[in-house]
Amino acid sequence: MADSSPPLTPRQDRPVYVIGGGPGGLATAAALRARGVRAVVLEKSERVGASWRGHYDRLHLHTTRRLSALPGLPIPRSFGRWVSRDDVVRYLEKYAEHHRLDIVTGVEVTGLERAADGTGWLLHATGGRELTGSAVVIATGYNHTPHLPDWPGRDTWSGELLHAGDYRNAKPYAGKDVLVVGVGNTGAEIAVDLVEGGAARVRLAVRTAPHIVRRSTAGWPAQLSGILCRRLPVALSDRLAGPVTRLSVPDLSAQGLPRPDTGLFSRAAQGAIPVQDVGLIDAVRKGRVEPVATVESFEDGKIVLADGSRIGPDTVIAATGYRRALENLVGDLDILDPRGRPKTHGRRTSKQTPGLYFTGFTNPISGMLRELARDAERIAKAIAR
Repeated sequence: MADSSPPLTPRQDRPVYVIGGGPGGLATAAALRARGVRAVVLEKSERVGASWRGHYDRLHLHTTRRLSALPGLPIPRSFGRWVSRDDVVRYLEKYAEHHRLDIVTGVEVTGLERAADGTGWLLHATGGRELTGSAVVIATGYNHTPHLPDWPGRDTWSGELLHAGDYRNAKPYAGKDVLVVGVGNTGAEIAVDLVEGGAARVRLAVRTAPHIVRRSTAGWPAQLSGILCRRLPVALSDRLAGPVTRLSVPDLSAQGLPRPDTGLFSRAAQGAIPVQDVGLIDAVRKGRVEPVATVESFEDGKIVLADGSRIGPDTVIAATGYRRALENLVGDLDILDPRGRPKTHGRRTSKQTPGLYFTGFTNPISGMLRELARDAERIAKAIAR
């Protein structure tokens, strides 16, 4: 895209580089531009919203259209309350065009270091590029690199094994016996998709029983409850959520999916977001999705589960999450915690790495896109100041 940013001022002889052309990167670039700060988005793929383009076909936002818009452009009403994957991609494309963002595609940043004069950052990128920015915002995403557990015997198993990131729809699995590993939102929704798409049998391997909430109850979205309770003490939020969950979600213990023994918001504070029901409850109640114990190993053509049982599915789909994969980029800057997550986030920047910002590396109960939009405004304000 052509550079249509305002003219540079002496204080702004270097742009702010935003790494990643997903929602967080685009929102931050737009918020910076609105404050007269030149921002250049560097995206390693050939189009914006690359991760969204790769999600499974039936995906819809679990957050409402109104509370998922990025700064400066509402999501069209015609997209409906729960926006589809394809419409999210269309919105991101329109967003970049609407804000006339300066985006360079096909460029991957491979390393960062402080600029020689100590006032900015030197970026090393593909093609031997060296770019100097006044600040850097890393927005490469929460779901960056698929994580496939190194189960014993995995490499000797003759069945089909794929990560949920490679799943698109149920058509290839019609008539097959499928095991989905992981009962987060992705695993739950893929299991339902498989059932509706004609899979012969669908089992769902569960390590820890999840909290399940209705996406909307009497028109009230679960996202709003998450937003309202964020400012309350976690223990109080747990007490408020308990009765509501018990009334709206049936006990599935008899079907192998018991209620969790920890509070919903306590679990969310540890990064485990509740499963938004898009059909899982009914599928489990009717026996169409069968919860089973988690996977321990692959052995003699069978899957060994934690309870000692052995099963022989045709296909295993691992909805086992993603890694942030920031180690190669900033691993030598002492800015990551032991789990590979940034120690600072949003408008905060470390004293050791001034001018380096991160967005999109948490999974908030109030909605990812909403928090990306808020982060973008805060980061832009901090940089402009």
